[in-house]
Amino acid sequence: MTSRREIIRAKIMARVRIDEITGCWIWTGPTSGEEGRGAGYPRMSLAGQTVAVHKVMWTNEHGYIPGKKELDHKCRNRLCVRPDNLDHVELVTRKRNALRREAAKRQFQCSEERK
Repeated sequence: MTSRREIIRAKIMARVRIDEITGCWIWTGPTSGEEGRGAGYPRMSLAGQTVAVHKVMWTNEHGYIPGKKELDHKCRNRLCVRPDNLDHVELVTRKRNALRREAAKRQFQCSEERK
């Protein structure tokens, strides 16, 4: 008998393309759109609810996400749903996530200025 976890994993992986260069598991299905604070995150329907795919994948593989924690796309790719490698999606505090986001923005700005 197939478990609920296996069904969820299969449903997600059916819409994932593995990037051989970065190692990211790229979601190829619907997203949250192109505008707003939550823009560009992967979305799917699960049990009649629209949910964030990276959160479902993490929860499916690792369990509950505590209230004071959130997932950081350490690889900086919002479409990445890879839960098995902390270089991609990692459980962190909101403060750590914000610090990493700002550091990534600064690094991007510096690289743009060099062009």
